[in-house]
Amino acid sequence: MDVLSVLLLLLGVVAVSIRPSSVVSQQVAAANLPPEQEFDRVLALPGQPPVQFKQYAGYITVDTVQENNLFYFFAESSSDQLGTKPLVLWLNGGPGCSSLAYGFGQEIGPYFINPNGTDGLSLNPYAWNTEVNMLWLESPTGVGFSFSKNNATENHAGGDTRTAEDAYNFLIGWLTRFPQYQARDFYITGESYAGHYIPQLAKVIVDNNKAASLKINLKGYMVGNPDIDNYWDSVGDIDYYYSHAMISVETYKALQQSCNFSDVNCCSQQCDDAFNQAYTEIGNIDYYSINTPACLSSAATAGRTGSSTRPADFSRLHRKNPVFSKRAGFDPCSENYAEVYFNRPDVQQAIHANISGEIPYRWTACSNDLLSNWTDQAWSMIPTYHDLIAAGLRIWVFSGDADSVVPVTSTRYSIEAMLLPIETPWYPWYDQQQQVGGRTVKYGGLTFVTVRGAGHQVPLLQPSRFLQMLTTFIQGNSLPGAPFNTMSS
Repeated sequence: MDVLSVLLLLLGVVAVSIRPSSVVSQQVAAANLPPEQEFDRVLALPGQPPVQFKQYAGYITVDTVQENNLFYFFAESSSDQLGTKPLVLWLNGGPGCSSLAYGFGQEIGPYFINPNGTDGLSLNPYAWNTEVNMLWLESPTGVGFSFSKNNATENHAGGDTRTAEDAYNFLIGWLTRFPQYQARDFYITGESYAGHYIPQLAKVIVDNNKAASLKINLKGYMVGNPDIDNYWDSVGDIDYYYSHAMISVETYKALQQSCNFSDVNCCSQQCDDAFNQAYTEIGNIDYYSINTPACLSSAATAGRTGSSTRPADFSRLHRKNPVFSKRAGFDPCSENYAEVYFNRPDVQQAIHANISGEIPYRWTACSNDLLSNWTDQAWSMIPTYHDLIAAGLRIWVFSGDADSVVPVTSTRYSIEAMLLPIETPWYPWYDQQQQVGGRTVKYGGLTFVTVRGAGHQVPLLQPSRFLQMLTTFIQGNSLPGAPFNTMSS
């Protein structure tokens, strides 16, 4: 074994493909940075427009026994001349969905994947790395390019506990590889089932920081349309259907009477029948964005659980179908483009993914195996929220008001169940076009924000408002309660 390989093992890093040492730049060596940082440098993605920021991608080994390797993509901020911008992690949910497919490729990444996945990339004018240093993680193993060499179990099943522990180990490994970011303010962001991932990871960080030699400088988190509490999420679902004239009063009453949402083993046959009637009445819409066209392409729905755009197993409280839909364009079929683009050999080579063919399956935006074999799932995240509020973290929960999968009613009910004191009452907030961007209320330890006209994936239809939310959150400010041109200086 050569000296470089020994060094990588000592650092707890297993390189999936060892690039030649000649690629290590003189600048990195002069800065005394780990050589594997430069090994992960992405010179350009296929079809990428020219950019002025650096980008990196690769693997961090998070479990040396199971040989679990998590894949990341990192884009430095294009406006970090002083080297002080915070580090922000983005997680998609599912469970089983790729942050590369959704957060990076469709929502807040530097680029959009052009139609068909073969026509290159275009710049995203609302990319988050215009303001912060952005890190996307595919987690757990079995998601996207993240994999375990123990394929029989680790790539086909998962759970909340292991996902949080592996994500923490990833961060320690990544900050060891990128030590220049160790002291930066750190925030976690994401959506959907990341409503579990994010507070659970935050709790592991807070707990481990007490004794860890490498402390993660976690300042807070921001999560959207999140799974928080199974009971309130489910009550909020059917209330949303009814309040938005999606179902009849008869079906609404049948759901109320036959579904015991407080029972972990919900639901009865009568409840299932009522949900099936509800789906019939709602019709073939995009449940993730109820006011926009559904993708009618058979290819777009082929990878989904179920035969239509409705969430599968929705009546059994498991939001297993993740975020499918659109990008800020608006194209409801753009999930197809990611499937094509990230399975291209030239793309995988450029981002140092699956170079040696260790992944025994095709890259997909979401893993149906993980969706079907999620082995542990917290019933409610409310106790964890209370712990993290007590730890002093800055917490924002946002909700696109056109999402019926984890709707604004569900999120609102879950937050109200936390019984937090109100510090700033409900008010409309305004975007930079002087329009009402949504509404917000500040509780003791938590801010709730709605985003007007957005679905489950808020940045797809409201990218400007979403970027405004990020900068306001990072700055520790409140969203403006009056149009910009009428605000006092």
